[in-house]
Amino acid sequence: MDFNEDQITRYSRHILLPEVGGKGQKKLAQASVFLIGAGGLGSPAGLYLAAAGVGRIGIIDSDVVDLSNLQRQVLHHTPDVGRPKVRSAEEKIQVLNPDVQVEYYQERLTAQNALELIKQYDVIIDGVDNFPTKFLINDACYFADTPLIHGGILRFEGRVFSIKPKQSACYRCIFKQPPPPGLVANCQEAGIIGAVAGIIGTIQATEALKLILGIGQPLTDRILDFDARKTTFREIKIKRNPNCALCGLHPEITELFEHEQEICQLPPSGTVAVS
Repeated sequence: MDFNEDQITRYSRHILLPEVGGKGQKKLAQASVFLIGAGGLGSPAGLYLAAAGVGRIGIIDSDVVDLSNLQRQVLHHTPDVGRPKVRSAEEKIQVLNPDVQVEYYQERLTAQNALELIKQYDVIIDGVDNFPTKFLINDACYFADTPLIHGGILRFEGRVFSIKPKQSACYRCIFKQPPPPGLVANCQEAGIIGAVAGIIGTIQATEALKLILGIGQPLTDRILDFDARKTTFREIKIKRNPNCALCGLHPEITELFEHEQEICQLPPSGTVAVS
């Protein structure tokens, strides 16, 4: 494909980078990313992926915009309150960059539709706010052999890491299953400083761009923790678990299933997962 003059100007700061150049920009234009969740993480990730010129962006979210979302979910504005998040997100992305093809699904990701949807995209971004769906996304990406970028936020903290199925540690290698019901706090009780969503979501977008371009070192086999109160990043090394029920030597999980849903969960030891 050839870029016109406007596109060359739009992406000029990418093209100037030796690691990207014209060839890399064409890779982005031919790539696809699936945002699961159009909330606190999906918003900044979606905006930066669109601005970067990723050719096709899919978005799935069954929710509508609530006034309380606007403190962190920057894809949505005050007039969008009450509108489906996917429609609001599509509109903002198209205004930002008409080059981008947006595909939206106003529905919940389930064991019935996850694999079919995920197989259509090159990279998946987890922007959901509950642990059962995070496990479902992880499992579906493993079966589809599709790279996944996990993100979670809560209070003043965020966490992000990338997963290359069958190559690096998966979500179940670290967290075997969702925390038991009743052992969690909800997002209304816990809260979130809005800018943390922007930081983690932007890192997720950066990871997606790196994977598409094949540059740098992705956040595989390491978790990046961010603490906004101290403005510190901490790297935690992880590795594949040979006893993992999904990707281990003797897998027990051979098909998709859904854990019981509990929204906005915080498991013990500070694992984060609010969007």
